[in-house]
Amino acid sequence: MTPHLADTPVLETERLSLRAPQPGDYDAWKAFYLSDRAEFIGGGPDQTAGIAWRAFCHIIGMWAVRGFGSFIVTRKGEDTPVAMTGPWYPDDWPEFELGWTVWDPALEGTGLAYEAAQEARRYAYGVLGWKQPVSYIHRDNARSIALAKRLGAVLDERAPAPHSSDVVYRHPPSVEVL
Repeated sequence: MTPHLADTPVLETERLSLRAPQPGDYDAWKAFYLSDRAEFIGGGPDQTAGIAWRAFCHIIGMWAVRGFGSFIVTRKGEDTPVAMTGPWYPDDWPEFELGWTVWDPALEGTGLAYEAAQEARRYAYGVLGWKQPVSYIHRDNARSIALAKRLGAVLDERAPAPHSSDVVYRHPPSVEVL
């Protein structure tokens, strides 16, 4: 059976499409999740394909259970997944989160994550009605912290985080809408 997330919107920017996760995205996710690039999100070479599979199913499941979740990012006109961004809210998270990962290392520093996260945040504000989401970032993840700051998020040292290694960056109040 192939999951069908019929109500999942497709968002577009100048260079990118943000769409629902699909079963065919698993191989790209697994390659990312089992690499050093995923060390700050619980992945890495010490993980197994089974853990990568369960993590990928959480990505699809968020849409099914919550009605929102992370978008898979592709270059416009292509269908190869290169990143992921979007709203995230597991049951034990203190607040609504906007998260991101760049799967293709060749795309680091190209502005792709910024462009995609801005669009996902507009969706969270305009469609979901979120007022001021946070991003939970591992304290050693300098690239992700830099992106949060570029997005206008500020460190909130008093906010609770799901993991003791996380810092919390609070996004500006909702002003961007789709």
